[in-house]
Amino acid sequence: MNKKQRHVKIKEMIKGGRIGTQEEIKERLEAIGIYVTQATLSRDLREIGLMKLRADDGKLYYSLTEGDSSQFSENVSEYIMKVSRAEFMLVLTTRLGEADVLANVIDGENREDILGTVAGADTLLVICQNAIVAKELEREIQSEI
Repeated sequence: MNKKQRHVKIKEMIKGGRIGTQEEIKERLEAIGIYVTQATLSRDLREIGLMKLRADDGKLYYSLTEGDSSQFSENVSEYIMKVSRAEFMLVLTTRLGEADVLANVIDGENREDILGTVAGADTLLVICQNAIVAKELEREIQSEI
Protein backbone atom coordinates (compact mmCIF):
# COMPACT_ATOMS: atom_id res chain seq x y z
CA MET A 1 0.00 0.00 0.00
CA ASN A 2 1.41 3.39 -0.96
CA LYS A 3 1.48 6.52 1.17
CA LYS A 4 -1.53 8.13 -0.49
CA GLN A 5 -3.70 5.06 0.12
CA ARG A 6 -2.47 4.89 3.73
CA HIS A 7 -3.39 8.54 4.24
CA VAL A 8 -6.92 7.83 2.97
CA LYS A 9 -7.29 4.96 5.47
CA ILE A 10 -6.05 7.13 8.36
CA LYS A 11 -8.48 9.92 7.43
CA GLU A 12 -11.33 7.41 7.34
CA MET A 13 -10.40 6.22 10.84
CA ILE A 14 -10.29 9.76 12.21
CA LYS A 15 -13.64 10.61 10.64
CA GLY A 16 -15.12 7.37 11.97
CA GLY A 17 -14.59 8.05 15.65
CA ARG A 18 -12.42 9.65 18.29
CA ILE A 19 -8.89 8.32 18.41
CA GLY A 20 -6.62 9.71 21.10
CA THR A 21 -3.18 8.24 20.44
CA GLN A 22 -0.81 7.35 17.62
CA GLU A 23 -0.57 3.86 19.08
CA GLU A 24 -4.33 3.43 18.65
CA ILE A 25 -4.06 4.51 15.00
CA LYS A 26 -1.14 2.12 14.50
CA GLU A 27 -3.11 -0.78 16.02
CA ARG A 28 -6.13 -0.04 13.81
CA LEU A 29 -3.89 0.07 10.73
CA GLU A 30 -2.31 -3.25 11.68
CA ALA A 31 -5.78 -4.77 12.14
CA ILE A 32 -6.42 -4.12 8.43
CA GLY A 33 -3.00 -5.35 7.38
CA ILE A 34 -1.11 -2.04 7.16
CA TYR A 35 2.19 -2.02 9.04
CA VAL A 36 4.15 1.20 9.58
CA THR A 37 6.90 2.33 11.90
CA GLN A 38 6.21 4.97 14.54
CA ALA A 39 8.35 7.46 12.59
CA THR A 40 6.37 6.86 9.40
CA LEU A 41 3.07 7.21 11.24
CA SER A 42 4.17 10.48 12.88
CA ARG A 43 5.17 11.84 9.48
CA ASP A 44 1.85 10.69 7.97
CA LEU A 45 -0.16 12.45 10.69
CA ARG A 46 1.82 15.67 10.16
CA GLU A 47 1.38 15.50 6.37
CA ILE A 48 -2.35 14.81 6.69
CA GLY A 49 -2.67 17.83 8.96
CA LEU A 50 -4.16 16.16 12.00
CA MET A 51 -4.47 18.16 15.15
CA LYS A 52 -5.59 17.24 18.63
CA LEU A 53 -8.72 18.71 20.13
CA ARG A 54 -9.91 18.51 23.70
CA ALA A 55 -13.29 16.87 24.33
CA ASP A 56 -15.68 18.10 27.00
CA ASP A 57 -14.39 15.38 29.33
CA GLY A 58 -10.83 16.74 28.92
CA LYS A 59 -9.51 13.89 26.80
CA LEU A 60 -7.52 14.71 23.65
CA TYR A 61 -8.47 13.23 20.29
CA TYR A 62 -7.28 13.58 16.71
CA SER A 63 -9.23 15.68 14.23
CA LEU A 64 -8.72 16.69 10.62
CA THR A 65 -7.88 20.35 10.12
CA GLU A 66 -9.87 22.41 7.68
CA GLY A 67 -8.16 24.43 4.96
CA ASP A 68 -10.50 27.37 5.46
CA SER A 69 -8.53 30.39 6.71
CA SER A 70 -11.51 31.55 8.78
CA GLN A 71 -10.80 28.50 10.97
CA PHE A 72 -7.53 30.03 12.16
CA SER A 73 -8.79 31.97 15.15
CA GLU A 74 -11.32 29.26 16.04
CA ASN A 75 -8.63 26.60 16.06
CA VAL A 76 -6.08 28.60 18.02
CA SER A 77 -8.54 29.64 20.70
CA GLU A 78 -8.73 25.98 21.71
CA TYR A 79 -5.04 25.98 22.62
CA ILE A 80 -3.87 29.46 23.62
CA MET A 81 -3.78 30.52 27.24
CA LYS A 82 -1.79 33.73 26.74
CA VAL A 83 -0.46 35.84 23.86
CA SER A 84 2.37 38.40 23.97
CA ARG A 85 3.88 40.46 21.16
CA ALA A 86 7.45 41.65 20.57
CA GLU A 87 7.63 43.76 17.41
CA PHE A 88 6.93 41.31 14.54
CA MET A 89 6.76 38.16 16.70
CA LEU A 90 4.08 36.61 18.88
CA VAL A 91 4.72 34.36 21.84
CA LEU A 92 1.78 32.04 22.47
CA THR A 93 1.47 30.06 25.70
CA THR A 94 -0.42 26.76 25.60
CA ARG A 95 -1.01 23.80 27.89
CA LEU A 96 1.94 21.42 28.18
CA GLY A 97 2.41 19.40 24.98
CA GLU A 98 0.10 21.49 22.79
CA ALA A 99 2.47 24.08 21.29
CA ASP A 100 3.58 21.76 18.47
CA VAL A 101 -0.04 20.92 17.65
CA LEU A 102 -0.83 24.62 17.41
CA ALA A 103 2.27 25.15 15.25
CA ASN A 104 0.92 22.55 12.82
CA VAL A 105 -2.43 24.33 12.68
CA ILE A 106 -0.80 27.71 12.00
CA ASP A 107 1.70 26.31 9.50
CA GLY A 108 -1.14 24.49 7.75
CA GLU A 109 -2.85 27.80 7.06
CA ASN A 110 -0.05 28.69 4.59
CA ARG A 111 -0.56 32.38 5.30
CA GLU A 112 1.81 34.68 3.46
CA ASP A 113 1.81 37.08 6.40
CA ILE A 114 3.23 34.42 8.76
CA LEU A 115 6.81 33.45 7.95
CA GLY A 116 7.00 30.48 10.32
CA THR A 117 6.67 29.02 13.79
CA VAL A 118 8.98 27.51 16.40
CA ALA A 119 7.39 25.30 19.06
CA GLY A 120 8.49 24.14 22.47
CA ALA A 121 6.43 22.10 24.92
CA ASP A 122 4.07 24.88 25.96
CA THR A 123 5.36 27.95 24.13
CA LEU A 124 5.09 28.85 20.46
CA LEU A 125 6.92 31.62 18.64
CA VAL A 126 5.05 32.93 15.59
CA ILE A 127 7.20 35.02 13.25
CA CYS A 128 5.10 37.48 11.30
CA GLN A 129 5.94 39.38 8.14
CA ASN A 130 6.05 42.70 10.02
CA ALA A 131 4.92 44.44 13.22
CA ILE A 132 1.57 45.47 11.72
CA VAL A 133 0.66 41.86 10.93
CA ALA A 134 1.76 40.77 14.41
CA LYS A 135 -0.40 43.43 16.04
CA GLU A 136 -3.47 42.48 13.96
CA LEU A 137 -2.95 38.79 14.65
CA GLU A 138 -2.50 39.48 18.36
CA ARG A 139 -5.79 41.39 18.38
CA GLU A 140 -7.53 38.56 16.50
CA ILE A 141 -6.25 35.93 18.93
CA GLN A 142 -7.04 38.04 22.02
CA SER A 143 -10.64 38.35 20.91
CA GLU A 144 -10.95 34.54 20.72
CA ILE A 145 -9.32 33.48 24.01
